[in-house]
Amino acid sequence: MMGLPSLVRVASDDTLPGKVDTVVVGGGIVGSSTALALVDAGVSVALVEKGEIGAEQSGRNWGWVRQMGRDPAEIPLAIESNRLWRQMRQRIGADTGYRETGIVYACATKREVAEHEAWLKVASQYDLDSRLLRGNELAEILPGSRRRFLAGLYTANDGRAEPSMATAAIVAGARNRGARIVTQCAVRGIETAAGRVCGVVTERGSIACASVVLAGGAWSRLFAGNLGIDFPQLKVLGSAARVEGVEDGLDMPVGGGSFSFRKRLDGGYTIGMRNVNIAPIVPDSFRLFADFAPTFIRNWRELRIRIGGRFLEEWHTPRRWDLDEASPFESVRILDPVANEGINRKGLANLTKVFPAFAKARITHNWSGLIDVTPDAVPVISPVDAIPGFFLASGFSGHGFGIGPGAGQLVSDLVRGVAPCVDPTPFRLARFGKKPSARYQESAIAKRRVAK
Repeated sequence: MMGLPSLVRVASDDTLPGKVDTVVVGGGIVGSSTALALVDAGVSVALVEKGEIGAEQSGRNWGWVRQMGRDPAEIPLAIESNRLWRQMRQRIGADTGYRETGIVYACATKREVAEHEAWLKVASQYDLDSRLLRGNELAEILPGSRRRFLAGLYTANDGRAEPSMATAAIVAGARNRGARIVTQCAVRGIETAAGRVCGVVTERGSIACASVVLAGGAWSRLFAGNLGIDFPQLKVLGSAARVEGVEDGLDMPVGGGSFSFRKRLDGGYTIGMRNVNIAPIVPDSFRLFADFAPTFIRNWRELRIRIGGRFLEEWHTPRRWDLDEASPFESVRILDPVANEGINRKGLANLTKVFPAFAKARITHNWSGLIDVTPDAVPVISPVDAIPGFFLASGFSGHGFGIGPGAGQLVSDLVRGVAPCVDPTPFRLARFGKKPSARYQESAIAKRRVAK
């Protein structure tokens, strides 16, 4: 059985630019959206990716674009993102697969209904088109369901996009406006002068710049750690599958307590087992135990704790390196974890019990991805105060694809020092109370120059 369906490939520029205003590290949805927003504002940009554009979680997610159910801190950013998704095709002249179809969360238990009612009270200040449907009203938007759900949280102007093509399309739009795009090139670290960013060092040479945005997804903690920045981030493993052979399936993404589905542009469906993720035990699980323990306790129903090969992989991964030596990012170009086919089969079985249209569906592809998570499941979109000119956009906790365009716009605003599109306060790195290590205070960056 095949893995991740084909990604749209993006050709790399042949050479590194000598100097730009801003270097974006990471070619996922957030880094790509940041590059687009910056270049649209007249900033010269180089996006540098160690592997391929959108090849990790940005190309492996379910493809939902939603405002509903977001953490209250994320709702304004989700609203801004939906606005940008709706205009993206016209903006870049290419299809991202975005379709405004609506989304519904079907509730089978009173607990689920109560959770959505509580969220609606909080979200009411934002004038979202979200409401709780019951009875015939819900049945009308879920034709073919054999289960009579208690209620459904529905947002008409939410939708879906295509992970396999969206990030590539956004990067192409940025390139058409003048951004430089370099793939298969790891950024090893940053250089400073007079205490602030003055460039980056890559495996192929240096780029002078005034600011750096780290949008490295699951790699961000490792990169930041080499700078002495303690970014509290762990990874969880999410699984998904593509199925075909669905008869008269819905266009609208639907999630239930133990299933989810989203129609794809290639005629199939992406399906998954909702609210089930694997939390691999790794060395950072112990280093960050105090940070994440409340999250594990709160979300124990949704997490399966596992210990396996990732523990040894991360144990043997260097956490410190000089800029004139190969970095861990050159050893693993693309995180491609083994798919959990059992979870995908269970998700399809659960889905078939509710929607008979999936009774003859067969799985054609299985894949997994590593999701970067923070202790409060809210991303960090923030300047790093200890290193002026250095910005972090990571820890999106499985929400990055949907809110990626808005996140990119917010990063662009912060880098340029203009009025932000949304209040950035909830996304500050400083909320975790972490202090730069003594290693950074000893000017370790300056000591780690490339040998001339």
